[in-house]
Amino acid sequence: MKRQDRYTMLTTGSVPKVITTLAVPTIISMLVTSFYSIADTFFVGQIDTQSTAAVGVVLSVMFIIQAVGFFFGHGSGNYISRELGAKNREAASRMAATGFVYSILFSTLLAVIGLLFLEPISLALGSTPTVLPYTKRYLSIILCGAPFFAGQLTLNNQMRLQGNASYAMVGIVSGAVINVLLDPLFIFVFDMGVSGAGLATVVAQMIAFTIQWIQTHRGGNLLIHLNEFTPSWILFKEIIGGGAPSLTRQALVSISTILLNYAAGVWGGDAGIAGMSIVNRMSFFINSVLIGYGQGFQPLCGFSYGAKLYARVREGFWFCVKVGTVFLFIVAVFGLIYAEEVVALFRNDPEVIRVGAAAFRWQLLTYPLGAVVMYSNMMMQTIRKPIRASVLSAARQGIFFIPAILIMPRLFGMAGVEATQAVADLLSFLLAIPLCGSVLKELKNSDRKE
Repeated sequence: MKRQDRYTMLTTGSVPKVITTLAVPTIISMLVTSFYSIADTFFVGQIDTQSTAAVGVVLSVMFIIQAVGFFFGHGSGNYISRELGAKNREAASRMAATGFVYSILFSTLLAVIGLLFLEPISLALGSTPTVLPYTKRYLSIILCGAPFFAGQLTLNNQMRLQGNASYAMVGIVSGAVINVLLDPLFIFVFDMGVSGAGLATVVAQMIAFTIQWIQTHRGGNLLIHLNEFTPSWILFKEIIGGGAPSLTRQALVSISTILLNYAAGVWGGDAGIAGMSIVNRMSFFINSVLIGYGQGFQPLCGFSYGAKLYARVREGFWFCVKVGTVFLFIVAVFGLIYAEEVVALFRNDPEVIRVGAAAFRWQLLTYPLGAVVMYSNMMMQTIRKPIRASVLSAARQGIFFIPAILIMPRLFGMAGVEATQAVADLLSFLLAIPLCGSVLKELKNSDRKE
């Protein structure tokens, strides 16, 4: 699609049609991205409980790497979207290069620090003594792929926020398919165990990164010229404004995962960590559909806001909330019925199944509330409401989850661990209502003035 045609589509096309058209490839991208962790959990789960627990422990580090990629991808991408909506292509191009280079530099630094302090970090993540050797092997390999993982996420989000979701999808899908194919080869055929799962993930990420880079030169995407890298405070401030909610959200997800692993290890042992790890992966998989649909909304939101079409922003938001709520309700009903069967797919250990099924059911009870929280955050992030967006991003995994995971297990034991996320979800929903309501009111008033 030509640049002018894409601009016309995003600012004048039917809102449900535009969002759905853009959402399909992003949903596929998000589902496939989740396969990086789902595949590792599934295949490693065939080995032993300790390996399954190790993959769950390292998940918090993968969230940190994702945080870097999303921070620079969303931060630069939201700016790019608004500037393209205002027809300022030169500024958008400069930001594309700057966001990408920053992503590579910061993720490389993260990898070096992680490798230098591998054992203390593994212990800090919540490894038990029996899980520690597996964690160190898996983590050391995952860290080597950090620049490729963060870099491809940055490129993916930049392309997606330009309205080229289909091009952004190709690299992500290719990487995940390769990961799924390599996992059994490295784990079982080459007898590499949990190290094979890590190697398969890194090889897949390297290939996905290469494909994403090639895709930036197609479909009218902004070409990334490294000589346009502009390390100025003005641009970095824009990245912070657009990316801080993502960074906050992902960083708190990492912290909450570490605390969850600690609590699960204390009250449920290795089986507790493994069970909660499986539930986390399943929740990420389900939420990837919700996130993917919202990412179909963000380009329309950014372009429309840049073009001062505020009623269009509100229409897109409410459409996404309706679709997301219905989807999550259906998932919740299905999951409540088949919770044990879902957990057993990953690890056929009676204690792991017991813990995982209970935790999964608790989370499903509040799932239908998640659409309001998710899309409120996405809208506020895209239209540059960083304070309210960051507060809401921090709510689910920080403001509410962290106190809950520190208090509830002491009162209710492992049952408290299992129910913590549901409590955090409910309180986040109650917070989202006034925060989002104030933004929607501002948009309505601004639309009347235009």
